[in-house]
Amino acid sequence: MFTNEYDVIVVGGGHAGAEAAAAAANMGSKTLLITMNLQTIGQMSCNPAMGGIAKGQIVREIDALGGYSGIVTDKSAIQFKMLNKSKGPAMWSPRAQNDRMRFAEEWRLLLEKTPNCDFYQEMVTGITVTSGKVSGVKTSLGLEIRAKSVVLTNGTFLNGLIHIGEKQLGGGRAGEKASTGITEQLLDLGFDSGRMKTGTPPRVDGRSLDYSVMIPQPGDSEPEKFSYLKTPVLERQRDCYMTHTSSMVHEMLREGFDRSPMFNGRIKSIGPRYCPSIEDKINRFADKDSHQIFVEPEGWDTVEVYVNGFSTSLPEDVQARALRAVKGFEKVKFFRPGYAIEYDYFPPTQLKHTLETKLVENLYFAGQINGTTGYEEAASQGLMAGINAHLKVNEKEAFTLQRDEAYIGVLIDDLITKGTEEPYRMFTSRAEYRTLLRQDNADLRLTPKGYALGLAKKERLERMEHKLSKSNSFVKFFKDTSVLPADINPILEELGTSLVKQSDRMFKVFSRPQVTMEHMMQLNSVADFVETNGLDREVREQTEIQVKYSGYIAKEKNNADKLQRLENVKIPREFDYSKLKSLSYEAREKLNAIQPVTIAQAARVSGVNPSDISVLLVYLGR
Repeated sequence: MFTNEYDVIVVGGGHAGAEAAAAAANMGSKTLLITMNLQTIGQMSCNPAMGGIAKGQIVREIDALGGYSGIVTDKSAIQFKMLNKSKGPAMWSPRAQNDRMRFAEEWRLLLEKTPNCDFYQEMVTGITVTSGKVSGVKTSLGLEIRAKSVVLTNGTFLNGLIHIGEKQLGGGRAGEKASTGITEQLLDLGFDSGRMKTGTPPRVDGRSLDYSVMIPQPGDSEPEKFSYLKTPVLERQRDCYMTHTSSMVHEMLREGFDRSPMFNGRIKSIGPRYCPSIEDKINRFADKDSHQIFVEPEGWDTVEVYVNGFSTSLPEDVQARALRAVKGFEKVKFFRPGYAIEYDYFPPTQLKHTLETKLVENLYFAGQINGTTGYEEAASQGLMAGINAHLKVNEKEAFTLQRDEAYIGVLIDDLITKGTEEPYRMFTSRAEYRTLLRQDNADLRLTPKGYALGLAKKERLERMEHKLSKSNSFVKFFKDTSVLPADINPILEELGTSLVKQSDRMFKVFSRPQVTMEHMMQLNSVADFVETNGLDREVREQTEIQVKYSGYIAKEKNNADKLQRLENVKIPREFDYSKLKSLSYEAREKLNAIQPVTIAQAARVSGVNPSDISVLLVYLGR
């Protein structure tokens, strides 16, 4: 069936696998995507939404580099919100509700239109290794398919075990079997593995809900989108709804705790801290009488509804009784109960920053196999693994992103240098340079890099350059143009801020926190400039951020440049830290295990303190 050798084989068709296959194929590698079910490529296994706090920034970064997640999200969106708009722009995060079926369909169709991308449906049970280098994969039918590199993106399928109360079912997702064989082989090759847990709430029939007693959650009145390309903007949107649990609901849930796999010891692995199950929430926050429940439609036409906030592995009878006590759910009909799932993962400290494994050359891990949770985190890793697999087999320089360049860089650096013992989720607080890593400028930061790789097409670069040119000219206009007191003072007076006594530069007035672009547009000269130059909302927003936050941006860039000096101090490969007796025992142990490439990476390893870094710098002659 397979007579030729592939450049890249991607195992798994979830968000990580889809992005990995797209990236490698679009860069020119002959790519094979192998998955156990071709009908579930790009499947949204949990909530029907993309983006959110920090996650939205990641989707924009994937898009800026030339990935597909932003395009697929825009084509299948049913609602859009920009979160945290009341805070500074570093915190603004786009989020979209999606049509679950159309999301997967768009992914499948985009991949099928991608040259160099082949497909095959079967379970991969192992890899083949020749002289320490991966040489292909083995399947459940006994086929051996040859490849120069392999990307494993197995999600929750590696020895997956589903829990519903006291019942246990083997599976990687509801209705789908688990994947076996890979974990056992990787352990034989010397890898360390662990177990993690995640969960999902019930899916219910929207026709059985009473929305009249719930609180509508509409999308933005002027919805934006994710992709920097010309994808569709929503002209109509579907509402979500909000309701709450109650002390009565909590009591009903507690009655089932003795049959809960979380509390009776059946589940021993750690679940996501920031997306806990409903039983975990009422146990950890016993002082709270209620928790929010978000009612999310699964698409434009389907009646299926996702009950966000009610993730659970309690017995199905307990789920039904408790959910029917929630306001608006009194007559609810279930499509399927919630469940928890345990699965194998491999601590990511066993990887390089390219996501290539240290033990087997040309073997890459991406997604939940690395201990992360979330579609966006998985997709970004898949993109980077696909890029680097292509570069490696073509003997080109590896591609990595620094912490001041992208949230993707923060994510991967955290995984590689710190590892994770619980499902890792991205937050804006994890990024020390979040003023630089905004959702609005992902194209300015990353599209030139994507274009240089051969992944982002010329159209992306031209759109980015057009936006940059327009916003720079608008910033220059504000710096060069003065405003008279008679023109600006009526606006300032209405805002309750101090008036100007003489003509002043617009840039200075615009820098005031109370003054927005809408206020400046009331000035004839500004309105004329916008109309003459055809400045759209994206350019106006970019300009406003550059004016109002220029000082913060410059300060953060300066800090990043200072720390970049440590990124440039390389540590010799396979350096033996045990010979440096001045290092703490913990530092020697962890640095030997992780083998950081630079001093800056070494400084971020958990357990390595500043005095250890001083010792290293002295030894390296710095």
